[in-house]
Amino acid sequence: MDYPKSVPSVGLVDGRFVDENPVAGTPGSLIPAVWGNSVTQEILSVITGGGLEASEADNGQLFKAIQAIVGGASPMRSVITRLAATKTLSEQELGLVLIDGSPGAVTLTLPPANAALAVRDVIVRRVDNSGSRMVIQAAGTDRIRFHTHLSPNGYAFFVLMGSGDWWHLRSDGAGNWWPVGRYDNTPVGRPFFDTTIALSPGGYGALNGAVMKRAEWPWLWDHAQQSGMLGSEALRAGTEGKWTTGDGATTFRGPEGRGEFLRVLDEGRGVDSGRVMGTFQPGSTHSFALGANGGGAVGSRWSDSLIGFGADTREEAQHVSGLVNGGPTFPAGTNYQMDPGATLLYTFKSRPRNIAYPGRIKLI
Repeated sequence: MDYPKSVPSVGLVDGRFVDENPVAGTPGSLIPAVWGNSVTQEILSVITGGGLEASEADNGQLFKAIQAIVGGASPMRSVITRLAATKTLSEQELGLVLIDGSPGAVTLTLPPANAALAVRDVIVRRVDNSGSRMVIQAAGTDRIRFHTHLSPNGYAFFVLMGSGDWWHLRSDGAGNWWPVGRYDNTPVGRPFFDTTIALSPGGYGALNGAVMKRAEWPWLWDHAQQSGMLGSEALRAGTEGKWTTGDGATTFRGPEGRGEFLRVLDEGRGVDSGRVMGTFQPGSTHSFALGANGGGAVGSRWSDSLIGFGADTREEAQHVSGLVNGGPTFPAGTNYQMDPGATLLYTFKSRPRNIAYPGRIKLI
């Protein structure tokens, strides 16, 4: 589209149209038919491309058509698609897609992110909290470019977890869908405490050492392999805070955190030296001597003494063994000994007062 430069006799001045000037005796510009038709055709192409039927009586069609075309390419376009079963999205269904997984597992396949689709947006949002697996799948060899710090090419699919979980994706016309936004972009693998026993939407699971399939959680398996805290399933005892290799082929296991305190890793400071990330550490032992023949403020019996000192009898209470001092044995049948003055040495492991919250881990 340009001024009619190919027709020199139309009276253009400096390449532009001019009016007739009777005083100067110069004619006005003439519009050649080929140029007028081409301008009209360009406008008609926009009108029909916007889904309108050309009308000579309507002078607002070009504006309406531009609005329709721009709206069709916008993520906020007025298209809402609702579905509750596995299907492949068409180009016309791109917009806000509301997915109900309560009837069962759902796989939603995106349209090919090719040159024909070009740059388009879609928002996929889960509306149920049933726990059914909901997969958003790229078509063919297309990729969804999320967690590229773990895999530069991204992944072929992701999952929507929990009612209200959503992702906003944009195609690039070259085989990729790029995340523009999502409900929760907390880094994968991060542990949390929660104040509800329900799993919050956005990609969270229980911090319970669950065994997972590598094919169903490829980004999480990549995270485990690159974490520096991946151990063998056979050597898991005492290192339950680590990821493990599962069966060594198709599964892996997440960290276990239930009932445990978390401690910041020393990382060279020297306060808790020698610790390996994810390993178990027993409590510290405290000891004290009490009750010469039961004549003290508390009795010489084990339970009396611990209760009197406010210790928790469930926290690995024990006598100190191996004392060789000639005193009487207590309890009978053991090698725990009192000193000659019948003072018994007690030990226990203590914990601070605390509140128990459910542990969660970011899975995607």
